[in-house]
Amino acid sequence: MKISGFSMVKNATKLYYPVAASIQSILPLVDEFVIALGDCDPDDHTRAEIESIGSDKIKIIDTVWDLEKYPRGMENAHQTDIAKNACSGDWLFYLQADEVVHEQDLPVIQRACETLLDDPRIEGLLFKYRHFWGDYNHYHISHGWYPYEIRIVRNDPDIHSWESAQSFRRIPNFDGIHYRQQEGTFKLNVARIDAYIYHYGWVRPPQYMQNKRKALDTIHKGKAKVDQLYQNQQAAFDYGPLGVLATFDGTHPQVMAPWLARFDWADQLNYSKKRNPQQPKHKHETLKYRLLTFLEHRLLGGRQIGGFKNYNCILTLD
Repeated sequence: MKISGFSMVKNATKLYYPVAASIQSILPLVDEFVIALGDCDPDDHTRAEIESIGSDKIKIIDTVWDLEKYPRGMENAHQTDIAKNACSGDWLFYLQADEVVHEQDLPVIQRACETLLDDPRIEGLLFKYRHFWGDYNHYHISHGWYPYEIRIVRNDPDIHSWESAQSFRRIPNFDGIHYRQQEGTFKLNVARIDAYIYHYGWVRPPQYMQNKRKALDTIHKGKAKVDQLYQNQQAAFDYGPLGVLATFDGTHPQVMAPWLARFDWADQLNYSKKRNPQQPKHKHETLKYRLLTFLEHRLLGGRQIGGFKNYNCILTLD
């Protein structure tokens, strides 16, 4: 059995993505790691960051992003497919550049891949998620934050990254362009395993966080629209009251230790439960989402009401 890791990224160091930690977190598990590296800005050092890992398992594919050909976030999926298509493993392990795996979960993942290798029903493996917010001690269990997602898929040419690269679908006869198509696409049949993805996409110094939001919005909405949207916004992102979030009392992946040591923006965070009236409400702070979160966790045992669920879970190994 062979496992390939893969990812895509652009301007990781400039936007505070822990890309090296992400790759390193699964290097002991995979036989190769393929990453599509976009045309980064001159003041970005992502290539040097990746090369500093010093592993001959890593293969970098240089790419050029085309947001006109792949608008509305589809370039993310296109870049993901570029890396996926260069993988040679039986199983393909996808990590976005702000996602990290805990070393304690690697044996669980290895066993699941071995156990399910010859089970043709299973097209992918479903992981649990921890979405950290603001710092490394708070995370979301709010409605709208996906509790599970596919991160390992079979090496099947009909399986493609989908929409804005959050997930995967089977797309026979795919034209390689319309990653948001619905018709003629099929959710994957997956097995849920007892392993977590640690998602640090919303843990950055507030100014970096605002820059990352602008970069993501540019990919989805175009530069002209983003320039208009952000012209009156403050330079630093306001995370809102962290006191209303769940507190994390576990351990982080060892590869994240240097990032935790760099944490120096606590004085810019609001650790109370009271929102600053000038701060625009985040989705999880609205009455609708607070009510849905209450119902899901107090009455439904954590089961989500609606929400994004792009898979058919037909087996549970946790």
